[in-house]
Amino acid sequence: MVAARKRRVSAARKRRQQRLKIGAVTGGVSVVVLVAFWSVIWPYLVGALVLGGVSGGGWWLWRTDRFIRGGDRRWRHEESVKAGHRTLSEVDGMTGTEFEDFVVNLCRRDGCADVRRVGGSYDNGADVLGFLPDGRSMVIQCKRYTPKSKIPSREVRDLLGARVHFKVDVAIFVATTYFSRPAEKFATENDILAVHRDHLGLWNNGASLLSLGAVNGLGQGDRRHRERWKATYE
Repeated sequence: MVAARKRRVSAARKRRQQRLKIGAVTGGVSVVVLVAFWSVIWPYLVGALVLGGVSGGGWWLWRTDRFIRGGDRRWRHEESVKAGHRTLSEVDGMTGTEFEDFVVNLCRRDGCADVRRVGGSYDNGADVLGFLPDGRSMVIQCKRYTPKSKIPSREVRDLLGARVHFKVDVAIFVATTYFSRPAEKFATENDILAVHRDHLGLWNNGASLLSLGAVNGLGQGDRRHRERWKATYE
């Protein structure tokens, strides 16, 4: 075993020596070629160095620009959240029209485009129309009810009809209270974003409208939350 190990070590040493010799020969040949043909090669070599420098500088400027723009967007979003923030108690004191305007401002804060309030006596189930940041069209129904009320399923069905009537991609129901179980089930089964009171609080505190889709239909507070809610509003 010892002899075999020595042979393996000797063979490995010979391979390393051979690689070093090949590297030395290749390097020597490269130097000779470079010297011999310097007058021909140097413009290409300088061009490669300049191109590499320009590419590296451009990449650094691009990264710096992205960093600055990203920081600016975050700062603007934070300032927009602070400027438009309202407590839920303040929201509860709004009129229906004021609540619709409040929702419009939240949509605009999140980058939604062409957002406008269309609510009225003959609104065909729509209070707000516009486009999400990803380009999809949306219709929003806004309900500023007392916190102890529940949104019935018939009102969510009306929003489904509004989505068909206005030929939009996304239907969103924003409420200052909670949905009845049938209403919440109907919303999730028909791809309606049901923004209940808890989600409205998240949205008001800076969460984006699109992010609320990830928690759509996942409940409306735990047992302790419901007990505190009942003690406050019932």
